[in-house]
Amino acid sequence: MSNYQDQIQSMSIETYQNLKRSVEIGRWPDGKSLSPEQRQHAMQAIIAWGQLHLPESEQLGHINKAGKEGDQCDEPEETTLMWKD
Repeated sequence: MSNYQDQIQSMSIETYQNLKRSVEIGRWPDGKSLSPEQRQHAMQAIIAWGQLHLPESEQLGHINKAGKEGDQCDEPEETTLMWKD
């Protein structure tokens, strides 16, 4: 296991929540702004942590499709465009 994976595995829920909040508001707990690179790394860490420690329904980016299968949004029908002069 790599050092990064070890760090993600051992990250506390408090650290996860702090990282998640920092990404949401764009600032560290001390008020300093996250750089784009810091935001990217923090986002990767919270996604990786969530995949290890959270049920799928609580993971970042999860889309609940329960009861939605077959909706028009899932499989759009083809329509013919009619141009008017």
